[in-house]
Amino acid sequence: MIAVEQWTGEEALLLRSVMRASVREFAGRLGISPRTVSNWQRNKTSVCRPGMAQILDTALGQCTPGEQEAFRLRLAALRGEPVPSATNATARPAPFTAVSHKFLPVYLGEHSARLYAVGAPTPPGPGGLEQRVLSVSHPSAQSSTVHVYACGVAVVHLEEHQRFASLTELAVWRYRTYAKESVWAGERMKGLLQQHAGDHSLAESSLVPQYVLSAYELRDNSWSGVSLDTALQLLTTPSVLVNRQDPANVVPLGPGVEDAKFRDGWSHPEAVSFGGGVSRGVAGWSGVAYHPQADERALTMSQVVALELDAQALWALSSHILHTIEGGQDPVMPASLGWRFLRSAYFRLTTARPTETAQHRVMREAILATSELPDRLRAAQEALRDSNP
Repeated sequence: MIAVEQWTGEEALLLRSVMRASVREFAGRLGISPRTVSNWQRNKTSVCRPGMAQILDTALGQCTPGEQEAFRLRLAALRGEPVPSATNATARPAPFTAVSHKFLPVYLGEHSARLYAVGAPTPPGPGGLEQRVLSVSHPSAQSSTVHVYACGVAVVHLEEHQRFASLTELAVWRYRTYAKESVWAGERMKGLLQQHAGDHSLAESSLVPQYVLSAYELRDNSWSGVSLDTALQLLTTPSVLVNRQDPANVVPLGPGVEDAKFRDGWSHPEAVSFGGGVSRGVAGWSGVAYHPQADERALTMSQVVALELDAQALWALSSHILHTIEGGQDPVMPASLGWRFLRSAYFRLTTARPTETAQHRVMREAILATSELPDRLRAAQEALRDSNP
């Protein structure tokens, strides 16, 4: 049995991560309020009281041997104490296939209307946002589309199928392509506006996406158990494998770094696991990694992509509103896109649906929690309410 000398919010969240439970499921299994779990997320250093520590000890004791081993390895890594493990001795870098999904959001405002008019209608996603799709040509992506939203945002979506010798190789590829993709997306958006709207008024710099978010579907691989968990963690936060001091020349940190991560069962303390017995996934600030199983109950990657498209659109919209305020101006939005619109989008994203499976709910909660999108939506909503009552 693993002994935790002092439970803090960080250890409690680590236990939740290896149990792959949502906030509500974890609270239910412990018999506590979901608010307590949320408080741990806000204050990870808070020390649990003796009664709560006893509850956590019991929950850890009821975990499967695999979950306990994962907790032991990740706890040691969290404390900087490498712990060799017989069950993880064979875990090491290995070749794998991944389907990369890159999301590049751009706020266009009123300039998006003509693009929206010529796009192909498509059903709304989880956020209930009206959108249309344009196909564009990308030099290497298997699929490249622009999702134009009625709220004035365009999200470029690139799907690429890649075979890598290691996770470090993927990390280098990821960061080296980010700058190129941003420039390409900006030029493509400018071309679309000129083609369909005859619009030459926007400066090119205003069309360059501010960031790129990635989601990976892990396919052919040789990992299992704890090593699979470690691989998904590294897919979600590949920055720990590379040196990014020179953004134009991202390079591996050095030989043995990835081996050490597997040996120690590395995990990011703020990443949130999701899934169930038939699939595994991890959501983090910079992306999502998912490994579906061949089972009809498993989530599909298309469900993850649909949520991320709406999430990135709302992130870009709320960022525009908040940046306007930071610049000393009051945000001015059409009445149809005022604070009530943001309130509606917030509730659609955060409220469970009767037809939603448990896996889909856990995935949704993990992505929203790590993106902090709900907080941004609330802040933007309040800003619009103050300036446009």
